[in-house]
Amino acid sequence: MDSIIFDVDGTLWNSTETVARAWSVVLSQEPDINVEITPERLSKLFGKILPEIAANLFPDQPKERQLELIEKCCQKEEEFLSQQAAPVYDRLEDTLKILSKKYPLYIVSNCQAGYIEVFLKSTGYGHYFQDHLCSGDTGLQKGDNIKEIIRRNQLKSAIYVGDTLGDYTASKEAGIPFVYAAYGFGEVPSCDYSIQSPYDLVKLFADESLM
Repeated sequence: MDSIIFDVDGTLWNSTETVARAWSVVLSQEPDINVEITPERLSKLFGKILPEIAANLFPDQPKERQLELIEKCCQKEEEFLSQQAAPVYDRLEDTLKILSKKYPLYIVSNCQAGYIEVFLKSTGYGHYFQDHLCSGDTGLQKGDNIKEIIRRNQLKSAIYVGDTLGDYTASKEAGIPFVYAAYGFGEVPSCDYSIQSPYDLVKLFADESLM
């Protein structure tokens, strides 16, 4: 293994509570929309690309209106998350600090453009990661974006860490091993490795003496 690629939501942090508040503010100002946004509901949707999330939340609206609403929601969530970072998972910074001494770290997500940057800036963890890519940057699905991160960084033996079936599928499409973050939002049929917290990656792939 020469590198580790991470998902964001459900793997590095849990932003569902903050995002639910932000989206609820937006939708309260839309008189034609009566949709309840909860952290629990979002946890089942995170990992999908935004048009799919929009179609799930606003099925009675035309596609153009769905995309308009989800764009407003995303703008508000970035505002909220920039003001206060969402909670990261236990010992995440310890994990990144140790792993980054041995491997280059990357992020690939199905989020909108700008979301990964908000995560990196609000947490202060930007210096641990070498590169990142998302669906909002490229218009591509996660599997293709993993392939692109691998290509442009000339990675030979990467692994992907994620928490949903979509993450599992994307890693298989990219032809790399999958590490299932079982503490996250989803369930997967099988995996190459399973972790109960981010720090389990240190136990699997690094030496705690690097701390």
